[in-house]
Amino acid sequence: MKVLVINSGSSSLKYQLIDMETEGVIAKGNCERTGIDKSKLTHKAKGLEVVVEKDMPDHNVAVSLVLKALTDAQHGVISSMDEIDAVGHRVVASGEAFKKPTLVTEETMITMEEIKDLAPLHNPAAIVGVKACQAAMPGKPMVLVFDTGFHFTMPDYAYMYAIDYNHYEQYKIRRYGAHGTSHKFVSQEAAKYLGKKPEELKIVTCHLGNGSSITAVDGGKCVDTSMGFTPLAGVPMGTRSGDIDFAAAEYLAKKEGMDVSAALNYLNKKCGMLGISGVSSDFRDLTAAADNGNDRARLALDMFSYACKKYVGAYAAAMNGVDCIVFTAGVGENTSCVREAICENMQYMGLEIDKEKNLEKNNGAIRDITGKNSKVKVLIIPTNEELVIARETVELL
Repeated sequence: MKVLVINSGSSSLKYQLIDMETEGVIAKGNCERTGIDKSKLTHKAKGLEVVVEKDMPDHNVAVSLVLKALTDAQHGVISSMDEIDAVGHRVVASGEAFKKPTLVTEETMITMEEIKDLAPLHNPAAIVGVKACQAAMPGKPMVLVFDTGFHFTMPDYAYMYAIDYNHYEQYKIRRYGAHGTSHKFVSQEAAKYLGKKPEELKIVTCHLGNGSSITAVDGGKCVDTSMGFTPLAGVPMGTRSGDIDFAAAEYLAKKEGMDVSAALNYLNKKCGMLGISGVSSDFRDLTAAADNGNDRARLALDMFSYACKKYVGAYAAAMNGVDCIVFTAGVGENTSCVREAICENMQYMGLEIDKEKNLEKNNGAIRDITGKNSKVKVLIIPTNEELVIARETVELL
């Protein structure tokens, strides 16, 4: 069975074609700058990388180029769309409308339109991606897989906000989280690596990248997560502020003459590592600047690591212990100084890392950086959200 996984962003469209018999990637690629000038498709298959520079005014054109690349006589991997058995679509936010993977139907797409404002940059793009695939592959079964899905096992006292309960019931304002497919994948991989069942473990998974979230996984289920109603909450990120006193945000908005929309745009796109450092939102730039004596870059890194450390400690307390800490995603897998800073001075909970192993370069495999005296395992596990989407698509169908 071959499953095409589509991940539609606001100005991008990533894809993978996966053979579910082996779970091997047949082809993958990315359409960049969709709806912007200088757009291009990078397609990888058969050990080759092909770049197609072509205007993509919308996701319909992007999907068309993807399908053309997959069936191309030179670098294609299938002869026709008939070889694709199903399509799995990544969707960022579900609200309470969808708590598990859902088949694409006319009714579900009406609901998708109703909840698109929960992730204004991503959900509308996902809707366009679905419709584009439907137009190109009419009748092909398609499944919506939600970033929020893994987090619906949180207890009410963890996901509720202390607002008027009537407003929760009316507007469904609560903690939803994000990166659920990533947290699910790496927690399951950690269990496999440790030779145990997920039900036997308490794991804190740290998905650290330009967007970052930390999740407490107890017995294979999410019991708490750092992101909230939207991906703005939690630790400070590349350009997001993370947790902030709402009164401080209102105070700043008044001083700067910003309305609510402008204030949210500011907190999402101009804060975080970029705002603190004044250098970049990219951790590679931050570490280089800090190494060269830039105090603001060092402050940004310290703030990020400290915030992550607090969540790790809090989740260990919430679960009455922790067996394993997992680092994943771009920063989690590649930035050794952040991992070290998060894990240092955690001996009170039996956590130590091997500093030499921590400095080893990412080789794309699971890396064990547990210190010899540590009671808590510390693993670096490359995430694979696309494979989770493909698996859940097959499971539903």
